[in-house]
Amino acid sequence: MNRSVDLLVLGSGIAGCSAALRAADLGASVMLVAKDDLGATNTSWAQGGIIGLAPPEEGDSSNLLASDIEGAGAGLCRTEAVRLLAEEGPRLCRTFLWERLAVPFDLGTNGTPAPTAEAAHSARRIYHAKDATGLAIQTALSEAVRKHPNIRVRERLCLVDLITSPHHCVDPVRVYDPIQVHGAFLFDPDTGEVEGALAKRTMLATGGLGYLYLHTTNPPSATGDGLAAAYRASARIVNCEYVQFHPTALYVPGKPRTLLTEALRGEGAQLVNRKGERFMTRFAPDQMELAPRDVVSRAIFQEMAASGEACVYLDLSPLAARLDLDQHFPTVLAACRAEGLDPHRQAIPVVPAAHYFCGGVLVDLDGRTSLPGLFAAGEVACTGVHGANRLASTSLLEGLVWGFRGAEAAVRELRATALPEPGLLAQWRKPEEPEPTDPLLIDQDWGLIRSTLWNYAGIVRTGARLVRAKADLHYLAHRIERFYHEASLSRELLELRSGILCARLILNAALQNPESRGCHYRVD
Repeated sequence: MNRSVDLLVLGSGIAGCSAALRAADLGASVMLVAKDDLGATNTSWAQGGIIGLAPPEEGDSSNLLASDIEGAGAGLCRTEAVRLLAEEGPRLCRTFLWERLAVPFDLGTNGTPAPTAEAAHSARRIYHAKDATGLAIQTALSEAVRKHPNIRVRERLCLVDLITSPHHCVDPVRVYDPIQVHGAFLFDPDTGEVEGALAKRTMLATGGLGYLYLHTTNPPSATGDGLAAAYRASARIVNCEYVQFHPTALYVPGKPRTLLTEALRGEGAQLVNRKGERFMTRFAPDQMELAPRDVVSRAIFQEMAASGEACVYLDLSPLAARLDLDQHFPTVLAACRAEGLDPHRQAIPVVPAAHYFCGGVLVDLDGRTSLPGLFAAGEVACTGVHGANRLASTSLLEGLVWGFRGAEAAVRELRATALPEPGLLAQWRKPEEPEPTDPLLIDQDWGLIRSTLWNYAGIVRTGARLVRAKADLHYLAHRIERFYHEASLSRELLELRSGILCARLILNAALQNPESRGCHYRVD
């Protein structure tokens, strides 16, 4: 086992970096582990924005924000968590991100961030940096983390498992002890070695699982590693059926889906079919394109099913009449032009895509999980803020708030925490004669997982489809787990092991819940 730290943070997006910085500011020694290079996270992919403060003349308030969040959450939000986010979040966004880290939000004439509108928000309260807000935030966080003397950054390491007692104890009598988390086993793809990182407190900030779906706005690294590790360690997991689909991902056959920010519709972009008709009049006549994401995604799905078309279209001409599109949405314009599309001349083809996981490892208001020693923040955690469907631009804010609070709670517990005595925990053991890892087999298994979830546990679900999917993935799960124990470790194998487990968690939760609510929609 390696030398220990006060706080081990697994994940380097807004939740992980915020937690590391806050704990380090409070004097704790921190090790921050990034799966890829520092900064290559889901946070950096976020286009739209983060909830800040609306101008006084907008009449905005924490009560109004809380009402909007609960409205989108379809009656499943945790009231105290929503209230906490609404009261503490905008303040942290301003004081920590803008004032301390100097995130380059777009400013108004008074020199303060100029908020914009987004779907289902009652006020223009979204801080943004053009249409690359997440990248701006991530860049500032990464720079601050690298400079902090109390933070040790480890890049390109993969989470294998959490280190827990009694699971990893050499003394069998410890089986009677309560579960306690002591750090994590980490795999280095460059060396092929696994190291044990001990810590007095561990925080999961590993992000989501969008890559489990055939169409997703997430990067390929979003394979549910932290959720799977927490489940194997016996942490309480909830709300796995609630996978949110973003309504508008750029549709180019044979190409990965590129997110087209919610802010486009917030500023007036319109959804139309091939005939140029605004079909949202039939699905959400009062809110139209500004309806919650689950409503808009289902409307697009049903419009595509009725027409037989492979996509619908996002018409940006209402924006172009009053905004400089290249100035306000350079990322979107560049993505479209890279595919030979000109938003000034044509409507943009779009489809829904898996975007955000609203369930996760259950945490309290301070980020504590059900396992002593383990905290969680960001998309891997379920705080109860999102309920059955996430309101736009709450995810970055939630990661910031629970990253901060989790770090503060972890530091408060350090004085009463002792590391396990030497020799209590076992070292990592390799298979004696490991099998080679065949990339073709891993690709084949991923194809089955991703197509199965998309077809049977996607935007619209039925009991029969879910039963079929559960059966299809049951044998595959056993085959993958056996292969994991017999083969040489690789990043691809670890991600596949996480992916199949998370896919089964989604399917089981969706099958057990017959009620359509939020982004879990069953036509039966």
